[in-house]
Amino acid sequence: MTAAEHGHGGGMPRRDFLIVATGTVAVVGAAAAVWPLVDSMNPASDTLALASTEVDLGPIAEGQSITVQWRGKPVFIRHRTANEIKEARAIDAATLPDPMRDEARAPNAKWLVLVGVCTHLGCIPLGQKTAEPKGEFGGWFCPCHGSHYDTSGRIRKGPAPANLEVPKYTFLTDTKVRIG
Repeated sequence: MTAAEHGHGGGMPRRDFLIVATGTVAVVGAAAAVWPLVDSMNPASDTLALASTEVDLGPIAEGQSITVQWRGKPVFIRHRTANEIKEARAIDAATLPDPMRDEARAPNAKWLVLVGVCTHLGCIPLGQKTAEPKGEFGGWFCPCHGSHYDTSGRIRKGPAPANLEVPKYTFLTDTKVRIG
């Protein structure tokens, strides 16, 4: 054996070099094997496309409600009347099963945006169409187990444990909203 093979020539001994090279190849190989797993956990492009939706509010008349789809769920958008706003804001939030002020649920008072899924067992409440029952409080009524929601989507009566969810949304203009 030569002096260089034993590490006496000023360079790295062959054994150390082989250990470092083997470790480097193992790390690169592990990363190459793990990357497809990590990448598969990213949302698909069709899911990302549903991450937000824009809705033109211009055609919605006062007192009218529409339903749009967002992330596979119905979203209720209601152009509230002055009377609905007044009723919703007159309620003392502390007396409600899930206390929340109307101002926190509808920062822009005339527009209410809610995920239209009952918080009890996931049914879709009635009250979007004029002919449907709106429950005792003028908002929505869940036909599955009898939950009643008010004009702010707050639970007032029935087995539902929480208010209808308010999704994240922003007003892009006075007549356009982005949900998500």
